[in-house]
Amino acid sequence: MSEIAATTVHEAYAFACMRCGYGWEQSYEIEHHTDVHGHVFVVYTADGERVPSPLSTPTCANCDGHVVRIMRAGRVAGAQQILRPKAAPRSTERDAEKVPAARSSDRHWRLSDLLHPFHRR
Repeated sequence: MSEIAATTVHEAYAFACMRCGYGWEQSYEIEHHTDVHGHVFVVYTADGERVPSPLSTPTCANCDGHVVRIMRAGRVAGAQQILRPKAAPRSTERDAEKVPAARSSDRHWRLSDLLHPFHRR
């Protein structure tokens, strides 16, 4: 199939699985092509590999669920940044014995955690 014209745009999306609450972001190179017969087709690539359109059949990378909310880029990263624990003041050794320190890597992100900052009041 020979092509007459091709343009490439870069877009990024944020995703949140409505089944398990997993959130992620992905950037895409979107190539718009027109073949010699005038038919338009689109090719999506992510990380250098051809992928299906993320807008037609998104799949959760965590649970393989298909009920996925698509948002503009930065929504998941922004929510995670808001929800990260703030630096606590220095504590004494006695305080440390009472309550073990929580590590941010141990945090399980739930859908409500990711979407909470975006609810209208």
